[in-house]
Amino acid sequence: MPESRQQAINYAKQNYSQFVEEMKTFLAIPSVSTDDDHRADILRAANHLVSALKGLSFERVEIHETKRHPIVYAEKNCGKPGAKTVLIYGHYDVQPVDPIELWESDPFTPTQRGDHLYVRGGSDMKGQIWATLKAIESIQSAGSLPVNLKCIFEGEEELGSPNLEAWIAGHVNMLACDVVLNPDTGMLAPNVPTIVYGLRGLVYTEIKVHGPAHDLHSGLYGGVVHNPANVICMLIAGMKDHDGRITLPGFYDKVLPLSPEERSQFERLPFGDEDVLKQTGAEQLWGEKGFTSLERIGARPTLDVNGIYSGFIGEGSKTVIPAWSMAKISMRLVPDQDPVEIREGFIKYINDNIPSGVRWEFKEHSSNKACLVDLNSPAVHALTKAQETVWGTLPVYKREGGSVPVVLTMQKLLGVESVLTGFSLPDDNIHAPNERMHMPTWKLGIECLIHFFYNL
Repeated sequence: MPESRQQAINYAKQNYSQFVEEMKTFLAIPSVSTDDDHRADILRAANHLVSALKGLSFERVEIHETKRHPIVYAEKNCGKPGAKTVLIYGHYDVQPVDPIELWESDPFTPTQRGDHLYVRGGSDMKGQIWATLKAIESIQSAGSLPVNLKCIFEGEEELGSPNLEAWIAGHVNMLACDVVLNPDTGMLAPNVPTIVYGLRGLVYTEIKVHGPAHDLHSGLYGGVVHNPANVICMLIAGMKDHDGRITLPGFYDKVLPLSPEERSQFERLPFGDEDVLKQTGAEQLWGEKGFTSLERIGARPTLDVNGIYSGFIGEGSKTVIPAWSMAKISMRLVPDQDPVEIREGFIKYINDNIPSGVRWEFKEHSSNKACLVDLNSPAVHALTKAQETVWGTLPVYKREGGSVPVVLTMQKLLGVESVLTGFSLPDDNIHAPNERMHMPTWKLGIECLIHFFYNL
């Protein structure tokens, strides 16, 4: 191993405790993007990143305002002719902490229990950002960077990045690069390095059904007017058949079938039904007939109710027919589904099936297409070699069930591929109470990123 690379690895190992303490300060900022009460905290988190980047001697560090939350941009030139330029993407905003009563410790007081650090944003993804910055610091301790660096850290990812695409479109020349490093994914297990090559798309909707002008006494008016709660339940129930297939018009028209080679790749993954049951706590698995659990997660489209509200839901009883009912529904998409066509099919289904006597409203919160990453790109090869070096085994390649819209945006506007990495684990409770980060994996993640930059 070249001397500078080994020096960087040694620096990371020697300063690990300090890295963790610094990260805790960052994680303690409650940068919840969906809550306007946390606007000041969002700005604090952005300024914290500005200070960290300036501390790493980035020549250009800026805060760019958007219609809601700011974007932190930075760049640093390594001074080597012909060096690659890596654009690092991350988001410093986090999910809300509700339900707060299910947390075993304060969500924004990083708390170590065993090998895990419990804190909102640890895995998704402030901890991943910090691992990347500490890898850069470690490399600089051993000399100059092997690549040029640019950074985008946004504060609206958990909102669906409503302002990011327009901002990127307005700064294409500034963001020119050879590859995007996106450390917003994870590994299948602590000993199973993983490279994500596919991400599902998303159409996230909200429907609201209106009935009577106000809540009614169910004894006096039950059976004579449509109950919006009954109507919305009927509509949702009809969106899938008994085999788990989605019934929206045209939903599967453009779904690409899995090739035998892809199905064999899924079979290689060291993760199966028992793992899913353990992580979910469900009594049994369910899903679209004819596919394995991993295929359903990574390569098949889905439709799920994310929230539903209507009428009286407090303690005790209150017998009413509610005036309205609301549901939030997400559809995860796979190549080559078009979000516009899926949305139109969703609207057509509601119009075709909603009974007379009620009216409904539709709202789309976010949408994006699915994407696949080229496994033969130099960046993926660099990451493969880095993971093999650190974990002593070749990584597995998998499709992720979630969505990272910025990957498609980068492809479309900048014409560059992303390499997707990260060191969160399936049981890290991302988006849930007691989010946590496996610290031994995070520590190795810093070393992996050091190797990645040198390999590239």
